[in-house]
Amino acid sequence: MRMCIDYRQLNKLSVNNKYPLLRIDDLFDQFCRATVFSKIDLYSGYHQLRFKETDIHKMIFRTHYGHCEFLVIPFGLMNAPAIFMDLMNRVFQLYLDQFVMVFIDDILVYSKTKDERDEHLRVVLQILQMKQLYAKLSKWFSLIAAPLTKLLRKSVPFF
Repeated sequence: MRMCIDYRQLNKLSVNNKYPLLRIDDLFDQFCRATVFSKIDLYSGYHQLRFKETDIHKMIFRTHYGHCEFLVIPFGLMNAPAIFMDLMNRVFQLYLDQFVMVFIDDILVYSKTKDERDEHLRVVLQILQMKQLYAKLSKWFSLIAAPLTKLLRKSVPFF
């Protein structure tokens, strides 16, 4: 379930963070020699970011069950995309413009070969694990299913 709170009044009081989005021309320049692309979608992206203790009281909302407060960034805050993209750019700073491109809550890994892509994905997933950020597992189904499907073939050893 996705809670949708009307934060228009709070957004009016907020200072708009005009985080620069990538230009399409810059993207094409980065991808010019890449032939293999992988997109990683983060699981409930904004909900992986906790508020500072001092800001939690600003997120109070009322339901028929009583007052509640968000501990993580909710859907509907004006600066949520900018805050999240800034974090992701800091997390992957060493690899930006080399083989990683971040656009809001999506991570694009681009490589010249499949072997290079495998190594790049390994690096990106290790960073996500270290930073305790979680990708949507359903997107990785083919990586899990392919080796298991190969085991169904005749004369393929299990070990």
